[in-house]
Amino acid sequence: MESIAPNLFVRDIQATIAFYQQLGFQLVMTVPGENDQPQWAMMANGNVTFMFQTYASLGDDLPQISRQDGGSLLLYINLKDIRSFFKTVEGSASILQPLHKTFYGATEFAISDNNNFILVFAENEGDAAA
Repeated sequence: MESIAPNLFVRDIQATIAFYQQLGFQLVMTVPGENDQPQWAMMANGNVTFMFQTYASLGDDLPQISRQDGGSLLLYINLKDIRSFFKTVEGSASILQPLHKTFYGATEFAISDNNNFILVFAENEGDAAA
């Protein structure tokens, strides 16, 4: 195995692209659907890649996939310079947990994206306090 790229289902792919661009992700590619609007998009920031696909593009395929936003899913993203990144995100995302030091030594914060997915950003800062 070499990598994992979650494919997250969303209602409004344009709003999702805009949200993740605010987090520093770049749009890598899209697949057009009706009216040439994207029905699928791949976005990346460093080694982190997400794919987003509209619920509508699923049609009746894979009925096991929930058609509700969010879900029992938490995406854990390691990065460097978490404090600077937190400052850039602070005004543009719903902060669920502010910067804090965990019992396992990581500095983390959590946000909810525009589709109610939980993103936890983390850095092992050693002995630095949050």
